[in-house]
Amino acid sequence: MPRFSSSISSLRSSEIRDLMKLVTRPGIISFAGGMPDNDLFPISEVDELFGRLDVLKKQQAFQYGPTPGLPSLLESLGEFLAARGLPTERERLMITTGSQQAISILARAFLDPGDRVLVENPCFIGALSAFKSCQAELTGLSVDKEGISIGDLDVEANSTDPAKLLYITPYFHNPGGILYSMERKRRLVETLAWKDIVLIEDDAYGELYFYEEDKPHLKPIKAENPEGLDVCYTGSFSKILGPGLRLGWLLASEEIYERCELIKQSYDACSPSFTQVIADEFIRSGQIFPYMERVRTEYRKRALLMGDILEATLPTDVAWTRPRGGFYIWLALPEHIDASEVLELSLEDGVVFVIGKTFDPQGRRNNTLRLSYCNTDASQIERGIPIIASAIKKVMNRY
Repeated sequence: MPRFSSSISSLRSSEIRDLMKLVTRPGIISFAGGMPDNDLFPISEVDELFGRLDVLKKQQAFQYGPTPGLPSLLESLGEFLAARGLPTERERLMITTGSQQAISILARAFLDPGDRVLVENPCFIGALSAFKSCQAELTGLSVDKEGISIGDLDVEANSTDPAKLLYITPYFHNPGGILYSMERKRRLVETLAWKDIVLIEDDAYGELYFYEEDKPHLKPIKAENPEGLDVCYTGSFSKILGPGLRLGWLLASEEIYERCELIKQSYDACSPSFTQVIADEFIRSGQIFPYMERVRTEYRKRALLMGDILEATLPTDVAWTRPRGGFYIWLALPEHIDASEVLELSLEDGVVFVIGKTFDPQGRRNNTLRLSYCNTDASQIERGIPIIASAIKKVMNRY
């Protein structure tokens, strides 16, 4: 019999990945996946950019690269991030194979079996998997419309058994869709100062804001250079260019970076040179800016449409908030309602979404669900959301 490691026992297949198998069925409307719409990818722009490259640049794209990333991309991405106030000159930037790898590297750098990690509840499933793979103990802290609970965080920050890490997604949260308020971020920094808890600030969706007035709220905590707090900032090209590139980044202090580079070497030696060349040219050409504006406009239309239909069809005791960016709307049903029953009914009519316990660190709370509007067009939203609303009403009428 094969003797597997103890760390593998804590891993489970993502319910999102399992649901994606259903999406291939004819006629299914999926609000499950957090993936960009294929029709929005900048295919013609990338075709043109790659066609203009000289032979040496194309050869570089086919070759191995340095572990931290191609110098040209580190330079162009560094300038892109510096425009948001991030300290790319003072600290070290690393290209990773998606932001998922950045989170996994940080988990391995800091965690021994049994170490505690603080996470939001609900929380991004990829982060939960990364921490569980290191056999960490996860503590979920509640989240409201302004961000993580400072009361819960204060208790944990002053615990006699302190956590090593706090992981947050403050900019159009996955799965909650919320944008942290400036005040909540300020209080978070105050609470963690000098507590020896490293903050992982995951910013995969911050560029997908719908309203200019929200831009002050999007300034990363990392950009504030808070005293007494180590902040590791992660991000991704997946939502602003394409997930198939498998490119993300990690910005961290020299001390943390050095450990992470060693781990990166053991993972895959280097991220794909081919897609790094594409990302670099996309930034340097300036095409990234009109492209991001284009997808913001489209996702905003879809979010507004979904919100309008939810407002018209949902029972009044279902709580939700209109998104101001990102990919998701989070529904909270009455406590006694099981979202699995809603999913079962919705599937009968050809609609799929993700139930809430997927994002619960303990896998328990299941009166919630996540709806994604990024990969469904207007007609699918118009047909699919009333089906979910009807299923919710039917389940609520059972009790």
